[in-house]
Amino acid sequence: MWDLLQAVVLGTIQGLTEFLPISSSAHLRIYPELFGWGDPGAAFTAVIQIGTELAVLLYFRKDIWRIATAWLRSLFRPEYRGHLDARMGWFIIFGSLPIVVLGIALKDVIEEDFRSLWIIGTTLIVLGLVLGLADRLGSSTKTIKQIGPRDAILMGFAQAMALVPGVSRSGATLSMGRFLGYEREAATRYAFLLAIPAVVGAGLFELKEIPHGDNTYGWGPTIVATLVSFLVGYAAIAWLLRYVSTRSYAPFVVYRVLLGSATLLLVGTGVLTA
Repeated sequence: MWDLLQAVVLGTIQGLTEFLPISSSAHLRIYPELFGWGDPGAAFTAVIQIGTELAVLLYFRKDIWRIATAWLRSLFRPEYRGHLDARMGWFIIFGSLPIVVLGIALKDVIEEDFRSLWIIGTTLIVLGLVLGLADRLGSSTKTIKQIGPRDAILMGFAQAMALVPGVSRSGATLSMGRFLGYEREAATRYAFLLAIPAVVGAGLFELKEIPHGDNTYGWGPTIVATLVSFLVGYAAIAWLLRYVSTRSYAPFVVYRVLLGSATLLLVGTGVLTA
């Protein structure tokens, strides 16, 4: 029963943090350690993120259906190949390749070395400052209609940096989008669409690791946490997406720096185990 209660808490944390540029994987590493629960494991973290991505699939279902159908039609009908939705399908595919290739190549490092709280605290601070710099210096001259192959792939490489907990998938992609001159709404929309194949793929890939390996939780708590992350994520997604799309990223920068600094301090003083 205690494992299930922990799963509810972790699923709630995942649902609340996935859509903000503050790194849900960092929160799922730091807070369980702070509560004395230990590291839940890379596989558990990857699998419960499927819940929040299902919320994204449901929320963006019309966009996803439109993009998927236009992309499929473009394979056989040339007149669709210049359509924005058909091109967006290719951009999501190309943009997903970096995180797929690096995720497979660095699997062992991701599940072991990258989960050090020293690394997570540092990346929270550094990438938080990068996010603030990108938002301050980046222009807002480009809309989603102006995205091209180069920008799609560059944002894909930025997303791949989130293989390191503390970077934030949305934060890295948003930062690159802002540096490339995209308005917040355009960068946010592409970031969330780009995350779908990466997160769902990673979760499915890690399913086989749940019953064994270095994970704290078995199937029961993992399923509960995934369901909770879906419910909390879907309840929060509209407001969170609207906020991230239209407001300054300054509050998230401050939060990241404070959380990263506190993490390093607690690890340095022995309160938390790296």
